[in-house]
Amino acid sequence: MTAVPPAANQAFAASLSAIDWTRPWFLPFAVIGARLAEFVADGVSLHACLNEQAARAGLCNIRGLPLSFVAQEALPAGTAYESHIHATGAVPTRDNLHDFFNALIWLHFPRAKARLNAIQAEVIGCAGVRAGRGGARDAATLFDENAVLFLSADASLEAALRGFEWQELFVRRREDWGRQCVVVPFGHALLEKMVDPYKSVTAHAWPLALPAASARSTLVDDALAISLRAAADAGTLRGGRSFAPLPVMGIPGWCNANADAAYYADTTVFRPGRRQSIAG
Repeated sequence: MTAVPPAANQAFAASLSAIDWTRPWFLPFAVIGARLAEFVADGVSLHACLNEQAARAGLCNIRGLPLSFVAQEALPAGTAYESHIHATGAVPTRDNLHDFFNALIWLHFPRAKARLNAIQAEVIGCAGVRAGRGGARDAATLFDENAVLFLSADASLEAALRGFEWQELFVRRREDWGRQCVVVPFGHALLEKMVDPYKSVTAHAWPLALPAASARSTLVDDALAISLRAAADAGTLRGGRSFAPLPVMGIPGWCNANADAAYYADTTVFRPGRRQSIAG
């Protein structure tokens, strides 16, 4: 693997060392993530590490082009980031936490990430790069940056999520977490926030009718890719209304303070809200 100059590597390695891989939101990614962080700490190029992982897994974009991770400078001037990935399979990646987590999600959810990229590239191809992304591209970007997957085969738990019924979801149904429902992070900006989390961190939740026990299987990636394509084809992938807001520090086990039911009385975080339509 390629080494990088110590001075250029030091700050990035320090930021990676701040990640506590034992936190519940990082656990799905801990094995690969911690290994990558160790390589970077040893002076190895992040791109080289990622490309070895991608090649070993045979990862591709939606067009079947091999996935690779390249320096940001490889993105041609005037070319949209999403269009470049779609056209070449190359993901411009900087040595920072934001892009590190983006790459980690590519490694864990390659089909879903490829589908999101295809949705974004298709919109750009039709409408061009505009100041306003528009409904479908905006929703895809929100998903990419800030989504969590809410896995549950129990429709009543999904209904509580959609209906902002925090007492039902987090207090009365508390014992169902981990057995009947589970949350898996997807958004890389969300993961970056969760290096140093705070109470009001709120994700865009995307429900999938899957058993909680499937959380660590490839079934999730396949189901998510299908779900995204169906929502895009039906025109229901549109802006923030495609999701349910979920204050993630309310998830049982994600912070010690939420063991006290009074934690959820903070309406600046656990807000009442109107029911909304969620594509799933």
